[in-house]
Amino acid sequence: MADFVKKWYVVRAIGGQENKVKNYIENEIARLNIADYIEQVLVPTEKVIQIRDGKKYNKERVYFPGYIMVEANLSGEIPHIIKAIPGVIGFLGEVKGGDPVPLRKAEVNRMLGKVDELSIQNENVVIPYIIGESVKVVDGPFNGFDGTIEKINEEKRKLEVMVKIFGRKTPLELSYMQVEKVS
Repeated sequence: MADFVKKWYVVRAIGGQENKVKNYIENEIARLNIADYIEQVLVPTEKVIQIRDGKKYNKERVYFPGYIMVEANLSGEIPHIIKAIPGVIGFLGEVKGGDPVPLRKAEVNRMLGKVDELSIQNENVVIPYIIGESVKVVDGPFNGFDGTIEKINEEKRKLEVMVKIFGRKTPLELSYMQVEKVS
């Protein structure tokens, strides 16, 4: 019974409730003992950094809002069980009255690769600054000071900014998020 061919499908869910719907699906799998049919349920997420009140917060954001990936053998009642779960709208690519359309292997690899890449890749950000550019400090203890970029450290994603404090030039090491360009 466990050697069914399982394919990836995309379940459309109410936006913002992807994780809740994922939990509902997993609870139904356990409750109805249909783990042979449904292999895994995945909500693709990416890591983002938010700065609030001068503090960095790592947060996971849903990469495809409103979509949940399910690896399953959708035979018999399985599609109806999934559609009956609260928050589920239906399957992606489904024709009214027709069967759910599985994702192509290339699409699955691209989406799963993107999820893996996002979890491995450490928030790769393009450096929006150049040496000699004037910037304004917008976060931290030197908020409001203007300065000039002296050095850029790509690995640490830091800038060395020369700021005039009490008439003396002082170098500050700041992250990209703590400064903005002076126009």
